[in-house]
Amino acid sequence: MTVLAYKRVLLKLSGEALMGDDAYGINRATIERMVADVSEVAKMGIEVAIVIGGGNIFRGVAPGAQGMDRATADYMGMLATVMNSLALADAMRQAGMTARVMSAIGIEQVVEPYVRPKALQYLEEGKIVVFAAGTGNPFFTTDTAAALRGAEIGAEVVLKATKVDGVYSADPKKDATATRYATITFDEAIAKHLQVMDATAFALCRDQKLPIRVFSITKPGALKRAVQGEDEGTLVHV
Repeated sequence: MTVLAYKRVLLKLSGEALMGDDAYGINRATIERMVADVSEVAKMGIEVAIVIGGGNIFRGVAPGAQGMDRATADYMGMLATVMNSLALADAMRQAGMTARVMSAIGIEQVVEPYVRPKALQYLEEGKIVVFAAGTGNPFFTTDTAAALRGAEIGAEVVLKATKVDGVYSADPKKDATATRYATITFDEAIAKHLQVMDATAFALCRDQKLPIRVFSITKPGALKRAVQGEDEGTLVHV
């Protein structure tokens, strides 16, 4: 019998993760592999909500946004997350899954607005819920959106999918002696100046006692192991 560590999770995907080995945009093989991973854990009975970034299309703080009004650039980034969310939901539909995209910005001809009770209903019905457009406000990252939505829906953990398999004592690409933390507390991560999530998101998770598990989305089977509570990536806890 499969042992599940969580019943409801919030998966945070970066927009860059959708690029695969491409320079920008969405790599079809990459998104299909991610969808297969999500499908696997959903079939195990886990309720899955997703927040996705937009950095593969546009990022408000990227060089391409230099000279722009910051709020305008951030709104463009939010719209990029809507595009990624639609692509993700379409890939899920083609894989036989049922997904609902809910946007923090009103674009009702394209996606439905975020309404918390409706999102909870979808999760209880076994649907995948994809939260688009970040928090709906400029100056906040999609990390913060993940922490906020995770707290709102009562997720038991935020699963932060990255290209690195956990939180390290130093940059493993630059320091061969860097070691991965299996677990670390919020306070220890702050004291060691470890960049787990942006400061606002990190503080929100700490205040809400919402643990964060950082793992590599490129590692086969990592998501499944993470939801089973195995030693996958790094667990940041109170």
